[in-house]
Amino acid sequence: MNYLSTRGDLTPRGFSDILLEGLAPDGGLYLPESYPKIDDATLTRWRGLSYADLAFEILSLYITDIPAGDLRTLVNKTYTPAIFGTPEITPLKSLDRAASTPEGADVYLQALSNGPTLAFKDMAMQLLGNLFEYELARRGETLNILGATSGDTGSAAEYAMRGKQGVNVFMLSPNGRMSPFQQAQMFSLQDANIHNIAIDGVFDECQDIVKAVSNDLEFKRRHHIGTVNSINWARLLAQVVYYFAGYFQATWSNDQQVSFAVPSGNFGNICAGHVARMMGLPIRYLVLATNENNVLDEFFRTGTYRVRGSAETHETSSPSMDISKASNFERFVFDLLGRDAARTKQLFKTEVEQHGAFTVSDDEFANTSSFGFVSGTSTHADRLATIRDTYKRFGVVIDTHTADGLKVGREHLDWGIPMLVLETALPAKFAETIVEAIGVQPDRPSAMRGIEDLPKRFVVMPADAQAVKTYLSANV
Repeated sequence: MNYLSTRGDLTPRGFSDILLEGLAPDGGLYLPESYPKIDDATLTRWRGLSYADLAFEILSLYITDIPAGDLRTLVNKTYTPAIFGTPEITPLKSLDRAASTPEGADVYLQALSNGPTLAFKDMAMQLLGNLFEYELARRGETLNILGATSGDTGSAAEYAMRGKQGVNVFMLSPNGRMSPFQQAQMFSLQDANIHNIAIDGVFDECQDIVKAVSNDLEFKRRHHIGTVNSINWARLLAQVVYYFAGYFQATWSNDQQVSFAVPSGNFGNICAGHVARMMGLPIRYLVLATNENNVLDEFFRTGTYRVRGSAETHETSSPSMDISKASNFERFVFDLLGRDAARTKQLFKTEVEQHGAFTVSDDEFANTSSFGFVSGTSTHADRLATIRDTYKRFGVVIDTHTADGLKVGREHLDWGIPMLVLETALPAKFAETIVEAIGVQPDRPSAMRGIEDLPKRFVVMPADAQAVKTYLSANV
């Protein structure tokens, strides 16, 4: 399996090459040359597999340059109950039953947040850490990871990479715009290979810096810069697995469909669902839920993608979605346009970079429905109401982002088709809003108690790519 760029670079590259590369040299994102198609017999065979075995089967379709025995070892090392809490790894929790919903649809939460940092990012990042360490040892190389986080990616990456041989992490985050818990998870780490950089700006400015550094090919190669943001295909590939795992738990026949409701900011999580659907997983709807920063919802309603400036980016109670430039969105648009790389490059490199927006044609916009996407927006008031209702009716406490997904997911129920709402974080990460909604402090694991009081280790820097390059050069 080789990979190509959404902007036209056709140089053949295997998985191990793009694992360490991040962005393509032309600034595009990597995708496989084609999506493997899963037939009915394969779905039936996969239905009874453990999560680790299912992950091996799916990853093997895309990773052909790592020996099968080594890949199985890496997967088995990653997806264990010791790390993720249960044998199912991503178990379903029933909320509404068909008999209690006017649409006759079961509603489930799919638990993705039982890993080390209590967020769904662990599902991919734990595997990525093991893949990086394996591949770097195989090549005798080192890697300096540069990433940006609006909350959960940073801690998941740092907990996955801390102490890993040959890996250093430089993580940018918007200064003062994460929850106290999220900030403490990152800044309290004292490992020598972890560097936290708080940027005076919003997440999109952090992300722009990562892309600017990655696009300086001479600097990137001289300092062995890689990424762990969802622009890295390996991150997204690992997330494809839990769509299949959720489907198998919610159905008993391959003739059945399910829908997934996905809180979406950077489009990485739901893009993994898009890949699963392209592979043939019977998905009815991919329900994209945004918060007040509703750039993506606007596109799926109007066909216009318009990024917001920092002054327009709202600071919300679901802060991991406070994003106005969805860096993974280019992958979907590439597929939407029939994999027309020239058109994709024109939209993102010319229209977005020069004018801050693009509008697809009427025919192109009409194609979005064939990919199964629907969307909606949730507000702070919606969040509180959904958290309160879920606690009152089911005794279940959900975090703010999952509440956005549940609220919008219920707007798109279809008769007899289960709706799986992807739980993106545990409520302990957003205690202030949980208390506002239900007057109860959410539980947190014992290892995370008092984390806000630990010593912090970080630097504050302006939103300037050159300043970050200077810091990188001095600390790699």
